[in-house]
Order: sequence, then structure tokens, then C-alpha cells
Amino acid sequence: MKLLKKYIIIFICLFLFPLNAFAISARSAIVMDLNSGRILYENNSHEPHLIASITKIMTCLISIMYGNLDDDVTASDNILKAYGSSIYLEVGETMKLKDLLYGLMLRSGNDASLAIAKHVGTTEENFVYLMNEYAKTIGMKDTKFLNPHGLDNNGVGNISTAYDMALLTKVAMQNKTFREIFNTTKYTAKSSLKTYNWLGKNKLFSMYEYTTGGKTGYTESAHRTLVTTASKDNKNLVVVTLNDPNDFKDHKTLYETYFNKYDAILALDKTKFQVANNPYKNTNLYIKNNYYALLTKEEKNNLKLDITIYQNLTLTNNLKVGEVKVMLGDTLLHTENIYLEKIKFETSSKETLWQKIVRWFKSW
Repeated sequence: MKLLKKYIIIFICLFLFPLNAFAISARSAIVMDLNSGRILYENNSHEPHLIASITKIMTCLISIMYGNLDDDVTASDNILKAYGSSIYLEVGETMKLKDLLYGLMLRSGNDASLAIAKHVGTTEENFVYLMNEYAKTIGMKDTKFLNPHGLDNNGVGNISTAYDMALLTKVAMQNKTFREIFNTTKYTAKSSLKTYNWLGKNKLFSMYEYTTGGKTGYTESAHRTLVTTASKDNKNLVVVTLNDPNDFKDHKTLYETYFNKYDAILALDKTKFQVANNPYKNTNLYIKNNYYALLTKEEKNNLKLDITIYQNLTLTNNLKVGEVKVMLGDTLLHTENIYLEKIKFETSSKETLWQKIVRWFKSW
């Protein structure tokens, strides 16, 4: 009888408090829609944590923004401070900045990060200043960078959160050069001394076919940290886990779960976009991009478009004349600019008598 009561209690608990469909071993985790920044899943996502080498996502982006990818970078003796992951640069060795960024991201080269930081920022301190200033600019409120590589000393190092790193990756993925580097699994580079053949450390590429990028990280204090991206059926996600002993497995599980849970709905179709009651006659209003909103079946009826057209403008071709907001209830998912197409003037195919007379005289 006692055993029966035990089973009844267990059954009631499972019914009232169902278990998650998946178990994630990360201390902190987040799944974010890359298109809108909407959070689809989070666990301790705003908890500050040492982030190790996923720091290099910011290092790479800052280098693309402020550096010249065709520059020759000469490794100085500051690379001797590096330990851990390395591409094994030698003092005096010269390599293109672009190639160094591949070594930075694929092999997590700490020596590469120091050579890059000194070249782009003139000093490591200046480069780290750029990292922190850009973090503030994009809203990384709980992030503090101390170096460009992510190594820590007795628990003191670069601090961020799963949310902030997802936000950074969302911004970085809008940069074409960053996307290309992030999505690379192997790369060959030549320096003034030797040829390098690098294979990336992101095992998710071989585990999950929809993977589009990633950066690994590990120190004894931070434990395993991982940022990856994946795309499937117009759904683009970023997953971040901090302090996760099963990170690659967890990332695959999270992608499969949330790709299945959400549908990509074409909220804005640039080929069919129209504005009712266009105030500008003889013009066509258009948008430049399609936008897919990630929605559950229950959310689809709450999607709406909010269109604003600016009034009394001096019209020129391809002028921005408004914006359309994609709203999920009261939540803003996306904003797209509206432009005015080349003004169309009406012409008459019939020639007046006077026009015929003028044409006749001109033909003399």
C-alpha cells in the first residue's frame, strides 16, 4: 500500500511539474534568435563568469573594425607572455593580419592575440580599451575585458555573461568578414618563415550539420566555455554555455530543441511589400530585405506590422521615407527601413498639334 501511494505521489508530481525535455549541464546558458535578439531559452544568462577564449570573438571583431586585413604584422617579444593555446609564432615572424585572425579563431592562438592587439591598438592596453568601449556601445552591461586572449590569473580575468556573449555574437555575425572566419573549419596561411595548416577546435561542425560557426574556450578557473551558431530553414540561432562539461552535446541538444519548437514565418517579403495609402504619388515604396520571425504555433496570431511613413519630405530617388516594425504583441522583433523608388512621371503617348508643328520646324 505504501508503495502504491509512493507511485501515485510521483505521478502527480510529474503531472504538475513536468521535467524539461532536455537536461543541460551548463552553469549558464542561453539560446538567442540571431535575427531579432529574442531569447528563446536562458538559465543564469546574466550571471557574471570568467569566459576564457571566447574572448577572442571580441578580439576578432575589433581587429576587423579597426585594422587593415592586408597589413603585415610582425610578432614582437610581447608574444613570449602567451601560454596555453598557441599557433607557435616566433619573434620577428611576419604574417598578414587576416591570416592571424584565422589562427586566433581556429587554433585559439594566445600568441596571435597579443601580436594582433599590439599591431591594431599600438599597445595591448589601447586594444583592450577599444574592446571595453565597444562592449558598452552594443549593450554588454556585465562585461569587463582585461586582455585580448581570455587567460586568467588566480581567478582574475575577462568577465562576461551568457547573454552578453550572445549579444556580441549577434552583432559580429552582421559582419561578412567575421562570418567567413567564424564559419571556417580549416585554413592554410603563410608567414615570412613557414606555412601553417590549421584545423578548427569547434567539434560541433562534425557533430551537427547546421553549424555555421563557433569559438571554444577553457581555463582551469573558467572551465569549458563555448559560443556557436547554427542555421536551419531560415532560422538562425546562437547558443552560449559557460562552465559546461558537456558543451558540444548540450549545444546540439539546444539547437535541435529550439529549431523544432519554432517556425520561421516570412513576416516581411521584399518582393510583395506594399504600403496602403502611399502619400507620395507616382512612386513605389519598397524594403531591401526579407525578414523571418521565429514563432511558436500559439504566437502566430499575435504577429503584426506597424508602418510609419514620414510626411512632407523633399523627394529624391532611394530616399528613406519610413520604417516598418515587426511586432509580437508589444514586443519589437525587427525594424526595416522603407525607401522610395525612382519617381515615375506620367507621359502621354498622344502628340498635340503644337508639338507636331514644333517638331516639323526642328526637322528643317
